[in-house]
Amino acid sequence: VQLQASGGGLVHAGGSLRLSCAASGLIFSINSMAWYRQAPGKQRDLVASITAGGTTVYTDSVKGRFTISKDNVKRTLFLHMNGLKPEDTAVYYCHTKLRGRNYWGQGTQVTVSS
Repeated sequence: VQLQASGGGLVHAGGSLRLSCAASGLIFSINSMAWYRQAPGKQRDLVASITAGGTTVYTDSVKGRFTISKDNVKRTLFLHMNGLKPEDTAVYYCHTKLRGRNYWGQGTQVTVSS
């Protein structure tokens, strides 16, 4: 399983970014996927997840601002981020679990300036 994340960058507060995560080596359409983030000196926390059936879950701090989605044909996971805040600054990782093993993308840096 390989996960390749991209789309991070530097934006001003209030701006938007779209993260992408290209997946290979798994049956993408039947796997739950998620985005996590890790700020400097902090633990890696769940941002949003999406099941095979499309059910989504968001951490409270991003509700109404972030949207997780996936394209089963392109085998790609997305995180649309609007209304970005400085506290959203972190390295963002895509994640899936297969046969009890965790798989992580390489991370993409998101920096929000005030």
